[in-house]
Amino acid sequence: MTLDDLATIIAARAEADPESSWTAKLLAKGPEKCAEKFGEEAVEAIIEAVKDDKAGLTSEAADVLFHLLVMLQSRGVALGDVMAELARRQGQSGIAEKASRNK
Repeated sequence: MTLDDLATIIAARAEADPESSWTAKLLAKGPEKCAEKFGEEAVEAIIEAVKDDKAGLTSEAADVLFHLLVMLQSRGVALGDVMAELARRQGQSGIAEKASRNK
């Protein structure tokens, strides 16, 4: 499965009955709850990385990616737009890109 596939599934589930879909239920709670859940999963991934638990980090990283896509869906941001932004940044150094945001 690709991230594009997962984003497509999340978009479809956004239209589902919240009583039958975890994704629909989370999206029905609004963007703030989606962001909160993403943050929780990110912290859990950090904990696993610090513990040097590869299996745990793998599992939590999957949760982070899933909840990132849910959060994007909640605000109407397409994965393609994020990927286009990454492509735009590809031609410059990370240091230069960061400096351009601080202006």
